[in-house]
Amino acid sequence: MHRKEPQESKVTLRRNLHPQELFINPIDIINMDQLTKVSFTNLEKILFPEQGLKKSRVIEYYIRIAPRMLGFLENRPIVMNRYPDGVDSEGFYEKDRPMGIPDWVKTFKKYSETAQREINYVICNDLDTLIWMANLASIEINITLSTIDDYDTPDLVLFDIDPEPPCSFDDVINVALLLKEKLDELNFRSFVKTSGKKGLHVVLPVIKSYNFRQTREFVHQFGKFLARESDLVVSEFRNSRDPGTIFIDYLQNTRGKTMIAPYSLRAEPKATVSTPLEWKELKKGLRPEEFNINTILKRKNDPWEGLLENRQALEVE
Repeated sequence: MHRKEPQESKVTLRRNLHPQELFINPIDIINMDQLTKVSFTNLEKILFPEQGLKKSRVIEYYIRIAPRMLGFLENRPIVMNRYPDGVDSEGFYEKDRPMGIPDWVKTFKKYSETAQREINYVICNDLDTLIWMANLASIEINITLSTIDDYDTPDLVLFDIDPEPPCSFDDVINVALLLKEKLDELNFRSFVKTSGKKGLHVVLPVIKSYNFRQTREFVHQFGKFLARESDLVVSEFRNSRDPGTIFIDYLQNTRGKTMIAPYSLRAEPKATVSTPLEWKELKKGLRPEEFNINTILKRKNDPWEGLLENRQALEVE
């Protein structure tokens, strides 16, 4: 059974507008052909009921955040997490290109051992594609830790700091700072962001000289170190759901696995955002809900600016 496509709405805005000047108001929509290739649908649909946020607001957010976000999406296979009926309803992950995909959307074909078939991943290298995904109610945008030019070779290493209740976000912050201290001692430059949910992500940009087994083991070893230093930390998957623990999820460093993209919305009631932070922002009392669709665009600095230009070797001298 195929979902019936709603009636198309079209809009026109001046092409010379900067993305951060755009505001899409369904009431004022007339025609948008000069700005984007996307034909909009169902713009009045409420996607975040608690906040009363319509799909038009989600599209507006992704347009305005595009200058900061697109660099992290470029040439990385995308997994969309779509919520066509809003975040209070069940969503679905979409790895393969959806039916009716426009011919201008770039894709990347790769055999999936899990699905045992070839997957055509969406590649988002431009604003049109980002708008198109937002119009599909792709609230969450996930990216791989490698690029399509060298899919088996990661250029990002992810420390996914994942707590179990009753651990607090303050506990997560303490573990992240302990990790940073160790990384600093070894002269690694690390970057941190909120997951948009209950955890933190610490990322190292690395040179393309390692396979996923090596980066996974690298993170695993740090997890073991942290487990010795803190009673809260567990380093093994078998303990990852133990109450009151924080798992350093090294398994995310696996070919084909993804992380939530920097600046992606999360399908949470308060429309939180996975937000790059300055390390100095990690202080007791900080809460993930502070970083949401209403606050992110007010942040003047981009703490992850230049991340992809700071690739480093994993060898320790």
